[in-house]
Amino acid sequence: MRPARRITAVVGAMAVSVLMVFGSAADVAARGTHESFADLAEAISPSVVNITTSTTVARDATPRGVVPDGSPFEDFFRDFRDRNGPDGQRPRRSSALGSGFVISEDGYVVTNNHVIENADEILIEFFNGDELPAELVGTDPNTDLALLKVEADRALPFVPFGDSDTARVGDWVIAMGNPLGQGFSVSAGIVSARNRALSGSYDDYIQTDAAINRGNSGGPLFNMNGEVIGVNTAILSPTGGSIGIGFSMASNVVTRVIDQLKEYGETRRGWLGVSIQDVTDDMVEAIDGLDEARGAMVSNVPDGPAKDAGILTGDVILTFDGVDVEDTRGLVRTVGNSPVGKTVRVTILRNGQTETVKVTLGRREEAVNASMPVPEAEDENQGPATADILGLSLSEMTDELREQLELGDKVTGLVVTDVDEDSQAYEKGLRAGDVITEAGQQKVAELADLNTRIDEAREAGRKSLLLLVRRANEPRFVALGLDDG
Repeated sequence: MRPARRITAVVGAMAVSVLMVFGSAADVAARGTHESFADLAEAISPSVVNITTSTTVARDATPRGVVPDGSPFEDFFRDFRDRNGPDGQRPRRSSALGSGFVISEDGYVVTNNHVIENADEILIEFFNGDELPAELVGTDPNTDLALLKVEADRALPFVPFGDSDTARVGDWVIAMGNPLGQGFSVSAGIVSARNRALSGSYDDYIQTDAAINRGNSGGPLFNMNGEVIGVNTAILSPTGGSIGIGFSMASNVVTRVIDQLKEYGETRRGWLGVSIQDVTDDMVEAIDGLDEARGAMVSNVPDGPAKDAGILTGDVILTFDGVDVEDTRGLVRTVGNSPVGKTVRVTILRNGQTETVKVTLGRREEAVNASMPVPEAEDENQGPATADILGLSLSEMTDELREQLELGDKVTGLVVTDVDEDSQAYEKGLRAGDVITEAGQQKVAELADLNTRIDEAREAGRKSLLLLVRRANEPRFVALGLDDG
């Protein structure tokens, strides 16, 4: 039986353990086995730093439950509590260790956000033993990056970034940092995989087998030219220690983030203003004009740039600013890397035809959660009807159902009251309480609407029907086979 996988933050021997990940990167050109990495390590070591942080943590020192009321020791423990501070609380100091590297002679330092998060004090230790306090310039939790600044009376040794896109699987790499709080350390390995995604929308990790352990977080991953191609961020391990699977955020992601943190103190990512989902194989047959699973299907369009440009729910985004959209992850990264305010061309598939619209991008960080747009209210004078269709027990919308499901007054659609557990609908996650608002990319308010969409799909020779399903106001598309009921 395989042990459960564990993704662990690499913070340091003195740090509080956090479930995060951390690793290394790739090299620029394929090389033979090196007899020694000593010359390279000697050249780049002065730019790598150890980072120590300290944080004030409040705690409740009241000895609750230790002494029963009326005990002769009650006064003694009360005096002890009072000496520890007001209300028995005395703050304590918590320390953590990590790594980083200098990127400019005037003292800018890159590390992981989780290394310095919530820190009151940040101390930088250089390879020669010098120590300097650091100020926080800015952070980006989405990519787990942070930019620091130290003031030194001399030009500091620094390292340049390399092009992570040129790194290939099998290239030699070197990871440097402060593993397990033991001081400066070097480990070598190869790039074992590229373009890894862990949990974030902007992830682009280089996977490496160079040894990375707790305390290496924020340290650099070098290619054989002495260029940083990644920031060590996470490891995949069942034990919390290196087992040869580490992850380093690719330098081409890091440089964009760091440039924005240096200029603005925060990130400024492009925002399209749509909710999207991947187009799956079983959805392709139900979408006119699509011959393979590609693009990103729009499941919701709140107020924002996309709505202003005329993009609609049910559109499939095929290209963005000249770049083909393979899936939602690719689109999110491409949009996020685009400048705020830029006007881009977006090619969409709608009703079997491609169209191109121009969208002026907003800023993701300023985007607020817009209320869910709802269809216009239909005539509610007809009595509610129910039916079993495609493995679903459905009811037309009523005021009582709106109240039970906490829906808005204008929400229309068909309410799922039960799901056959042997049906495809159940396998694909539909449950009682879901609301079907569209079928075949057209609105449905009555059972007759759904039956019409089913008949139309069958007449067109389709084997499945695309439904837009909302749950707790979160929309998603689901393709159901027409033979299932």
